[in-house]
Amino acid sequence: MTRTQKTVFILVALVSLVLGVIVNRVLSGTDQGDQTALIDAGIILLPQSRAVPDLTFTDQDGQPVSMSQMKGKWTLLFFGYTFCPDICPTTLAQLRQIKSELPRDAVDKVRVVLVSVDPDRDTPQHLKQYLGYFDKQFLGLRAPVATLQKLANAVSIPYIPADTSKPNYTVDHSGNLALLGPDGTQRGFIRAPLNGQKLAAQLPGLVERK
Repeated sequence: MTRTQKTVFILVALVSLVLGVIVNRVLSGTDQGDQTALIDAGIILLPQSRAVPDLTFTDQDGQPVSMSQMKGKWTLLFFGYTFCPDICPTTLAQLRQIKSELPRDAVDKVRVVLVSVDPDRDTPQHLKQYLGYFDKQFLGLRAPVATLQKLANAVSIPYIPADTSKPNYTVDHSGNLALLGPDGTQRGFIRAPLNGQKLAAQLPGLVERK
């Protein structure tokens, strides 16, 4: 195991520990049946919502987008990159399938966002082409590494910036998704690997919440 892999393992372990604590706190509250169904689908809601820094990114059309513009819908925030060999295409394909199984009114309340952890290679044009293979409504965002790390740290989704001097480099990142509410705050996480059938069943009820 390389040093980078060890670092990612430690970060993922810490996130898993945090999620475990959150699960216990959530289950100790009310509506335990509903919460248990959400957790079984991989949806972990925070006991209290968490503010997200209003950072600015560039989307796949080359337009500036701030995190404050994420308000109005439930946002499934995924950190990945277009050269990813496995996790990213699998996750985006699953999200496309989940979206296709949601009722129309639920689809209108959900936004899928890919935040690129590989800004050196993921130009807006490349992001647009890549996301078009899955769903043209998916939003792609890129920013300098410093901005990416601020957002990743704020929503507790770890990733390790790559050594871009190496040819055909890969980027170590988590497969978990950050879940943002329509008020723009972080409401929780969706754990990887995704369970498409259970998520499609639970998301319609979740997105009815304010």
